[in-house]
Amino acid sequence: MAKMENKQVIFKDFIERAPQETDLELKVSEVELKSPSGSGALLVKNLYLSCDPYMRGRMRDFHGSYIPPFVPGRVVEGFGVSKVVHSDDPSFKPGDVISGLTGWEEYSLIKKAEQLRKIQLDDIPLSYHVGLLGMPGFTAYAGFYEVCSPGRGEHVFVSAASGAVGQLVGQLAKLHGCYVVGSAGSNQKVDLLKNKLGFDEAFNYKEELDLNAALKRYFPQGIDIYFDNVGGEILDAALLNMRIHGRIAVCGMVSQHSLSNPKGIHNLFNLITRRIRMQGFLQSDYLHLYPRFLEHVICYYKQGKIVYVEDVSEGLASAPAAFAGLFAGKNVGKQVIRVAHE
Repeated sequence: MAKMENKQVIFKDFIERAPQETDLELKVSEVELKSPSGSGALLVKNLYLSCDPYMRGRMRDFHGSYIPPFVPGRVVEGFGVSKVVHSDDPSFKPGDVISGLTGWEEYSLIKKAEQLRKIQLDDIPLSYHVGLLGMPGFTAYAGFYEVCSPGRGEHVFVSAASGAVGQLVGQLAKLHGCYVVGSAGSNQKVDLLKNKLGFDEAFNYKEELDLNAALKRYFPQGIDIYFDNVGGEILDAALLNMRIHGRIAVCGMVSQHSLSNPKGIHNLFNLITRRIRMQGFLQSDYLHLYPRFLEHVICYYKQGKIVYVEDVSEGLASAPAAFAGLFAGKNVGKQVIRVAHE
């Protein structure tokens, strides 16, 4: 049976700090170019891999989360776009392009084919299926429409607004008729928010000595919706600036990922006085809405009503640095690894 060299990104061991490039290592193994008979599995060639902040949580030895930790010494797992090489599942055939969970390697044997989605090829970039049309895009869609319950004309604040989720939240809010302000960690990203993604205003939180004062400057009448990707000090400041009956969608806490002792929130009393609804969520809670999401977002994209910004790193060897860079704000837009050309 034919075998191929298979480069792989291996998770070395659990950490309690910010991820570093050296926490992952590149190894080379061999793979048989066929899925075992009777296994129902697929052998796929990976084309694009998604770098996502939630993966930091899988680098802790903690089993009480919504997704299990990585296994030290094993291949890193994440969302990807792949091409089927061999199939033991009648639902898929060689040549099909799919999206779903796969390994950070050149070739993967995927045993849970029911979790995969077949991609209908068109003029939308394949990499968008791990971003705009993948988990981050659906997170933005479900979080904004289902958790935030937006009204036309409401005032919306988005943190980490140029990232994979935030950039779409802001654009959906604008299409809904909202006033939208985003925060980001560099002037380049602020410029992107205002001049490409259509936010009404944006600011560099690293240049603000007083986040409470910054939010009062951009929201003199208060915030109706805060889409939180960051947590920490920005969440604390937002709580001081929420309107009565405001909503906070807690999507991520990237500022807390690498802290062994996460910082507490001081302004929670505002939840009572201003009758604020604050809710954490996972996109997987809303999978019944996925077909509607695809229809709406594909339509918006093809009509030119939304754009999507990617930061593409070339080759599997670039994956450790690209992943670590997420937690230092090095990426501009959705971080993607191109493993192989289509």
